[in-house]
Amino acid sequence: MFKLIQKNVDEAVEKLKAQGIQVFGVVCHVANAEKRKNLIQKTVQKYGKIDVVVSNAAVNPSTESILETQESVLDKLWEVNVKACILLLKDAAPHMQKGSSVVLISSITGYNPYPSLAMYGVTKTALLGLTKALAAEMAPDTRVNCIAPGFVPTHFADFITRNEAIRKSFEETTLLKRLGTTEDVASATAFLASDDASYVTGETLVVAGGIPSRL
Repeated sequence: MFKLIQKNVDEAVEKLKAQGIQVFGVVCHVANAEKRKNLIQKTVQKYGKIDVVVSNAAVNPSTESILETQESVLDKLWEVNVKACILLLKDAAPHMQKGSSVVLISSITGYNPYPSLAMYGVTKTALLGLTKALAAEMAPDTRVNCIAPGFVPTHFADFITRNEAIRKSFEETTLLKRLGTTEDVASATAFLASDDASYVTGETLVVAGGIPSRL
């Protein structure tokens, strides 16, 4: 598994370098304290500071209903989707200066926990509150915002694309009648991280094609 993850990181780095972007990659298992510290240390060693943190790691090891979910699965969901995000920012914060930015990646399921994604959705709801709390705590030097993507056909959500009927049903829940793309989410994230959003903090931008999003 580690070799596969390293391969993915290496491929991403090469693609970006081919576009003339200065970049380096580090494999980081966010639930591992040493891996988190290694990520921060190597970044600071190379760049001297941290301007932007995008917390994008997540797991969904179960499709059981909440009351049927095993305790070990509940622990893993919380550890990776919420706790690791907090601990990563705790490590990064001392190296973030005025004008820096944090973007947390939540999910439309944080607003609408679908039956097969119920507990996952609960952890994503937690990130909506975490965004508000951290925005106040890290102000005025660091802005903290959140993206709540809709359904994007990635490896993480391949259950959507494997079945054409399921894909169609998800497309129909959107006003735009299509699933999102990784580019849709990346563009929104880049906006919130950039100076174009310099007067935006504590907010969640829903990128879900018009799927209703109200708690």
